[in-house]
Amino acid sequence: MIFELRTYTAMPGRLPDLNRRFRDHTTKIWERMGWNMVGFWTYKHGGRSDQLVYMLAWPDQATRDTSFAAFQADPDWLAAREASEGNGPLVARIQSDILAPTDYSNLK
Repeated sequence: MIFELRTYTAMPGRLPDLNRRFRDHTTKIWERMGWNMVGFWTYKHGGRSDQLVYMLAWPDQATRDTSFAAFQADPDWLAAREASEGNGPLVARIQSDILAPTDYSNLK
């Protein structure tokens, strides 16, 4: 099992729109595709107020890569992205980190 920690930095003033897209569209598509969504967060203290952070769990890197490629081509995703960016892009930067659990981690 590997975990992917992703941090999205929203365009100025667009974090509410980014959260809306995830809540109303992205997570529903991922659920349909069988993705393991560990959690989604914004910063309550520390961090940046314009960031959305989330974690996904994957059985292996190959599954992650194949799944993201399928998602990027999904017609529902393409339509949701286009509709949500009618007033311009929502995301300024995306950081993706792939994490491997240690032998003493509760999540493996």
